[in-house]
Amino acid sequence: QVQLAESGGGLVQAGGSLRLSCGPSRSIGSFHRMGWYRQAPGKQREEVVVRTSDGSTNYLDSVKGRFTISRDNAKNTVYLQMISLKPEDTGVYYCNALDINPWPRDYWGQGTQVTVSS
Repeated sequence: QVQLAESGGGLVQAGGSLRLSCGPSRSIGSFHRMGWYRQAPGKQREEVVVRTSDGSTNYLDSVKGRFTISRDNAKNTVYLQMISLKPEDTGVYYCNALDINPWPRDYWGQGTQVTVSS
């Protein structure tokens, strides 16, 4: 069973920055796709950014220009750098990894809380 260990959440004022980290128990290069999702109180989980193994990346419109996904192969870690944070970015952020062979399988981290105060 794949495990995803997240860290980096916290409380920050609007306009501040945070960096989330995700370290899977398997090589990050072995997944078809990795990304970040978030869930605000009373709302459904939404996709923030996903990056496939071919390098293509898709960001949620509201975070474009503010959030950046990156990876460090040597540390086997995927990051989400968040700048210019807004109160509406508040939520639990989840790291996600996707396998597609031999069938689609999703793996999720435990979630890390991000709270942006106004």
